[in-house]
Amino acid sequence: MTGRLKGKVAIVTGGASGFGAGIVQKFVAEGAQVLIADRDLERAMDVAAGVGAAARALRVDVANATDVRLMMEAAELHFGRIDILINNAGVTHLPQPLEDVSEDDFDRVFNVNMKAIYLAMREAVPRLKANAPGHRGIRGVVLNMASTAGVSPRPRLSWYNASKGWVITATRANAVELAPFGIRVVALNPVAGETPLLKRFMGEDTPEMRAKFLSTIPLGRFSQPDDLGLAATYLCSDEASMVTGVCMEVDGGRCI
Repeated sequence: MTGRLKGKVAIVTGGASGFGAGIVQKFVAEGAQVLIADRDLERAMDVAAGVGAAARALRVDVANATDVRLMMEAAELHFGRIDILINNAGVTHLPQPLEDVSEDDFDRVFNVNMKAIYLAMREAVPRLKANAPGHRGIRGVVLNMASTAGVSPRPRLSWYNASKGWVITATRANAVELAPFGIRVVALNPVAGETPLLKRFMGEDTPEMRAKFLSTIPLGRFSQPDDLGLAATYLCSDEASMVTGVCMEVDGGRCI
């Protein structure tokens, strides 16, 4: 099946690598136009070049209010409107006792994993409310990248775990508030994946540490960017017009 997002315009934060890049690639393949927002402009441009004219790259600090406003304006300038917002950008602190995490590292996790979603929603929601209703009255979709860490926390990642629990609660709260306006809000809870963050989650990338992580995943593998791209495509398509407030686990069974 192709064309499931035909005619849709999406913003993907953190779209230059990992899960974000997987979502960009799948969205474009399904007919969407995509603004790739990332602090690493060079990598974002590489992803855009790889998928063709349907994508544009923009350097964005998702924790900066001015950058976020300009991101929304850029999407409108280039593509005419915004239908889908993917709040994917995320960071973690290194695995360590909770009392040893520095204030700077805590602030970075807070700003990128939580404050950035607030800033993006503040700018996007009025625009989504202004969209004409589409299939079954839906005006827009927001998808947040949460984590299995918000459902089943791993030790020594306490403040990262807490930030993803916040994302899950924010997703559900926003879904309830925005449903009357025809705006769906959903989330994905991926297990550890083959992304640039994997090494930071593990602390050290060794065969032994990988085996330890994999032992907690019943299907026996890490998640891949295309796993999240496929799940995001469903949740953001018209097929999911009755789905809101859902935080879908893409975790190989880890949270069972």
